[in-house]
Amino acid sequence: MSIDESDIPALARGCAILGTGGGGDVRTGSLAAVRAIRAYGEVPLVELADLPGDALVVPLSGIGAPTVGHEMIHGEDEPKRVAEEVERLFGRPPSAIMSSEIGGSNGVGPVAWAARLGVPLLDADGMGRAFPEVQMVSMYVAGLPADLVIMSDIVGNVVTIRPIDGLWSERLARAVCVAAGSHALMADYVLTAGRARGAVIEGTVTRALGIGRATEGAADPLGALQDRLGAVRLITGKLTDVDRRTTGGFVRGTATIEGTGDERGRRLTVELQNENLVAVEDGAVRAGVRAGVRAMVPDLITIVDTETAAAVQTESLRYGQRVSVLAWPCDPLWRTPKGLETAGPRAFGYDLDYVPVEELTAHG
Repeated sequence: MSIDESDIPALARGCAILGTGGGGDVRTGSLAAVRAIRAYGEVPLVELADLPGDALVVPLSGIGAPTVGHEMIHGEDEPKRVAEEVERLFGRPPSAIMSSEIGGSNGVGPVAWAARLGVPLLDADGMGRAFPEVQMVSMYVAGLPADLVIMSDIVGNVVTIRPIDGLWSERLARAVCVAAGSHALMADYVLTAGRARGAVIEGTVTRALGIGRATEGAADPLGALQDRLGAVRLITGKLTDVDRRTTGGFVRGTATIEGTGDERGRRLTVELQNENLVAVEDGAVRAGVRAGVRAMVPDLITIVDTETAAAVQTESLRYGQRVSVLAWPCDPLWRTPKGLETAGPRAFGYDLDYVPVEELTAHG
């Protein structure tokens, strides 16, 4: 299978949904992907089983604040500079590109990067969604060493980091990202196909394509998307307040949705750090209190346009938008003890014990 220009709109819609508000604006990633396909040709989509065990897989993603990435767009040379550094360090070029996170533009951008480098795209990623921090990837949960990060920014700087662990990879990479203007291209967990088996989430590019195609021509796009995701609709209403700020290389804040129609009188607050992290009905999260919490990270929470079911990403939230909030279960990897330690609510500073979305919403 290959990804061609006609696949990009569906891929972008699916990646935006899986981005849970983050991962970067899919419009810029889509434009880059289409341009690269026209210039360099279709991109083969391969499975891990298609690659020899010693094939070098390079996970790539943009790092930084989505609001900045929407304006400071990656150029064509960043992936080339990263690939050159990989070849210098390993003595051979990459065999395939993998998305570090399938969510948002970081799920679409790898099509452009793979086309630019003339290598296949791996049908896998390290999250099954989007997360804001470097260590929040399946490779870290699987126990692989986070001993190499390569970053390139839009002006041509290349930085190679040799962190001692995943938490230090986040600290150091974030500092470099902020110095670069809060946006850069990053390769982390460069690994062989053999080591990737069991350490990455497979089939996620195909899944994003399927999600994007689910609403094509649907009489009820929102219903079709809910069915495809197995999602719960937390509220339908109007966006009445957005508190959003860019600090420390992240977008942080809250979005408040007031119910309309049959849901008039209800209010849902979504707390975010690049991605949507916690959805709380009638108030903010209080220390140790679960009352009102309807969904929480690492489960997926996405705000969509009620009419079209298109995802509304963090940087596009505006007062007055008519939206619905969907939530559905994460990949089982994130519900393991190590997964919850890495990307559960406490990893983001919430004094909350994780409860699966299906339990939180079991009674409406």
